[in-house]
Amino acid sequence: MSDFSFYFGWGWHHIMSWEALDHLLFITALATIYLLKDWKQVLILVTAFTIGHSLTLALSVLDIIRFPSNWVEFLIPCTIVITAISNLFQKKFTSKSIRINYFLALFFGLIHGMGFANTIRFLLAKDQSLGWGLFGFNVGLEAGQVVVVTIVLLVAAAILTFFKINRREWVVFLSAGIFSLALKMALERLPF
Repeated sequence: MSDFSFYFGWGWHHIMSWEALDHLLFITALATIYLLKDWKQVLILVTAFTIGHSLTLALSVLDIIRFPSNWVEFLIPCTIVITAISNLFQKKFTSKSIRINYFLALFFGLIHGMGFANTIRFLLAKDQSLGWGLFGFNVGLEAGQVVVVTIVLLVAAAILTFFKINRREWVVFLSAGIFSLALKMALERLPF
């Protein structure tokens, strides 16, 4: 159980620290177009991201796939830029129109999973179970993401209710800010 707690802590820290700003921005970008009443959809969304993240994390740790880390570090903020741009094109926020976020969460989770592979590969001792370590890490990651999206949804509810801000304006404002930060990160991480 102590192994699970250790890896849970690593998963939690992976999302809940300022060192994970790219991860926080991505999760926030995904959740920006949802309202508090959509919490079930957001939970599925976060789980889709964790599944994608887990898959490439496991494949990378097992050395089945490997990509140059400089490209992965560049592609991570690119996923945030694309997600923020996608939000800017949302106008009606119907469940059909925002389904693209499920695809973005799963597909871009694959890229984000490669970003932490070297660290977790180093952490997993040869005598430890890879499955148990990855499970603990991913449960910690999922718990942290749920906290982040809960905060995003609560802040959105407060702003939309108390300040009478239009939902579209809120999405554009937050997505534009996320876009700007992510674009700066991407330009700083150019791999060539």
